[in-house]
Amino acid sequence: MHRFKKMVYQGLDVGSAKPSPSDRKEVPHHLLDILDPSEDYSVGQFFEDARKATKEVIENGYVPIVVGGTGLYLRWYIYGKPKVPKASPEIASEVDSELMLLQRNGEWDAAVQLLIKAGDSRACYLPSNDWYRLRRSLEIIKATGSPPSAFHNPYDYFRKQLESKASDPFCDSISSADASGENLFENLDYEFLCFFLSCPRMDLYRLIDLRCEEMLKESQGILFEASWLLDMGLLPNTNSATRAIGYRQSMEYLLNCRQDGGRSSAGEFMAFLSDFQKASRNFAKRQMTWFRNEHIYQWLDASKPMETVLDFIVKSYVDQTISLDVPKQLRINKDLSTQREVLDMKSYQTRNRHFVQRDDCARILEWIKKTQTQVEHVGDDLGKHLDYKEIGSSSNRISMEIKGL
Repeated sequence: MHRFKKMVYQGLDVGSAKPSPSDRKEVPHHLLDILDPSEDYSVGQFFEDARKATKEVIENGYVPIVVGGTGLYLRWYIYGKPKVPKASPEIASEVDSELMLLQRNGEWDAAVQLLIKAGDSRACYLPSNDWYRLRRSLEIIKATGSPPSAFHNPYDYFRKQLESKASDPFCDSISSADASGENLFENLDYEFLCFFLSCPRMDLYRLIDLRCEEMLKESQGILFEASWLLDMGLLPNTNSATRAIGYRQSMEYLLNCRQDGGRSSAGEFMAFLSDFQKASRNFAKRQMTWFRNEHIYQWLDASKPMETVLDFIVKSYVDQTISLDVPKQLRINKDLSTQREVLDMKSYQTRNRHFVQRDDCARILEWIKKTQTQVEHVGDDLGKHLDYKEIGSSSNRISMEIKGL
């Protein structure tokens, strides 16, 4: 899931799987609960916040461990922020005026066409209803006469070198040097040690489906938090928080319930659950596609005993050699490797554990009947909580652990 984006928000605890209070007490965490859900959060803001937190952790003699799965955020964090100028207050105001009615009326396609006509031919590739990025692109064009893609992106320099380095499907080597001994990452601000934790695709999808069920099963689960967002006056798919997978689907479902006088059938609930699970699986698939092309990451099979995985990660950090191969038992193929796996995924069907019979959702339907008939303000005592963990030993090496959903 979009953990960087969701964990920064106060009150969005269940859907972002924030660490427990005891975990946070044991290990200092950073970048949790720093924003109200009504506020937008961008990759540029994350870059500034994350780099500041990194600097503070290292200055205190610890090693930052960055945990998340939003690919673009991590790419900027590792390789640097593109050199794109800020818009003046006058230009920002002009753009707001142009987009205000379009956003208010939900005319996303019209806004995209406006951006294309302004000079950004890649506007059609923007995620639907990502008004922040669309607004920012229009500001850049008005300020410079060029679209965002025209500006230097630090990642491009490294990508060209990385793509020239041959790798097998398992990508066994975590060496930062190529065959000639040249360090491909010597110009990065820190020495990164990056891991992508995954598991066999079928197992991953089963875990995702179960996780969605568990978020709904809790008495104050994701539906409770989605109801709170609606009570704040927010609508689904209108800003960073309400676009997040899980919250968007939950808010849309509850809106329909409210419009129907606080009623929902078991069939409607099961359809909502199915949409939630499918959206989550699709995101995991896109996530794996993204990181498959990020050569700095070492893929590890997280279905193996956690002690084995952690032992390898720690040894990788401590080891002073240039390269350390992933042991055979921790290797995982980045792609579906057999015809049987491909066929299994094509015929994949969800097997719910908690919501199987119609009666299994009776408690939730009763809660909807009691709470969604007359809208009440839930209050703002939900949040409290990170994305950085600190471990002993002073160093400027940064360990990055990227988890498949």
